[in-house]
Amino acid sequence: KKPTPDKRGGAGSRARPAGGRGAKPAARSHAPATKPAAPKPAPRAEKPAPAPRVAPTPAPSAEPLPLGDARLASGTVALLGRPNVGKSTLLNAALETPLAIVSPTPQTTRDTLLGVVHRRVTNEEGPDTFAELLLLDTPGLHKASSALSRSMNRAARGAAQDADVVVFVTDLPPNPDPKRPLTPHRGDIALLKDLAPDQPVVLVVNKIDRLRDKAKLLGLLEALTHVRPFAAVVPVSARKTDGVSRVLDEVARLLPEGPHQHELDVLTDRPSRYFASEYVREQVLLSTREEVPHATAVSVEAWEAKARVARVSATIHVERLGHKKILIGSGGEMLKRIGTAARARLEELVGHPVHLELFVRVTEGWRDTPSLLAELGYGDDRARRGSGPAIADEDEPDVGDQEDQP
Repeated sequence: KKPTPDKRGGAGSRARPAGGRGAKPAARSHAPATKPAAPKPAPRAEKPAPAPRVAPTPAPSAEPLPLGDARLASGTVALLGRPNVGKSTLLNAALETPLAIVSPTPQTTRDTLLGVVHRRVTNEEGPDTFAELLLLDTPGLHKASSALSRSMNRAARGAAQDADVVVFVTDLPPNPDPKRPLTPHRGDIALLKDLAPDQPVVLVVNKIDRLRDKAKLLGLLEALTHVRPFAAVVPVSARKTDGVSRVLDEVARLLPEGPHQHELDVLTDRPSRYFASEYVREQVLLSTREEVPHATAVSVEAWEAKARVARVSATIHVERLGHKKILIGSGGEMLKRIGTAARARLEELVGHPVHLELFVRVTEGWRDTPSLLAELGYGDDRARRGSGPAIADEDEPDVGDQEDQP
């Protein structure tokens, strides 16, 4: 469904950062809409129009659904695992749309993202299940050494603790040695042992397209099932959408009975300005290397929609002047390329032209300054969603060689 504007504004929209300590003048770049925007009107006293929501979040609907004798079920499903195992790719495959940003850079996902899937599942015994899967993409759990990365770990573990079902995602190593047996990653073992023993867990082994001899999976699956019991084990290739339907079916059967919380055409509860920020950051991740992607955050300063054209102003925050120079590029070419690609992604999502204006600002130490993290939209995700307290940092398991970068 094409997103529709919501005049109420939006939960999840981020506050405009004040720049913080060491903030320096920002460079700017324009990524114009694909259609010419109307001449800019004279300034008005009223506030800019609120950002349109990608999908509204209504109260549970009393409207009857075509259920027949199906069992109505709804529940939260946390996608949990190490960085870069394919959780966001799995979410996009389940939604059949590239909602979440994806890049080869570890810790691309920094907070939870809800994706809503409605699915009818046939059961061998008893009535069918018409399920609402509230899929929560989470940051990859990793060894944390900054306030940002600790926040990311708390968000992931808090989502897992609150979930009705956990989908634990692991992957196969690139270019697996055909002469050596596959063994579990020690980070997977630590994370699995940290889950509650009575929590329903579906094990998903991703990237099986890397393995020619699929029989070699058996040893890995057997070793993982010795760590803890699983409600189901599903090998998949999320990138090729192979096995994703079976994952959704297995999860749907595990969800508790209850009314649906969202209408059938709802995709997520995040506002469009959230995705404006994420899609700009995605292009930074795809265009830069080494420390620059990890030291970058994006804030949306303004979103004004008029005559089916959205005018968006966003700031890319970096920690060093050298990072700023890299992002601007020679003659502003890098910043222009980032803005053009991000604008195209956003236009595809919202369904109308977008005029995107980008600035680059040095905001020193933002990754370790709690007030700046809050202004940039990061922090305790469970607290933002009104849940209970997050798991303490000292409870983090040893996840092996997943070193911290954010």
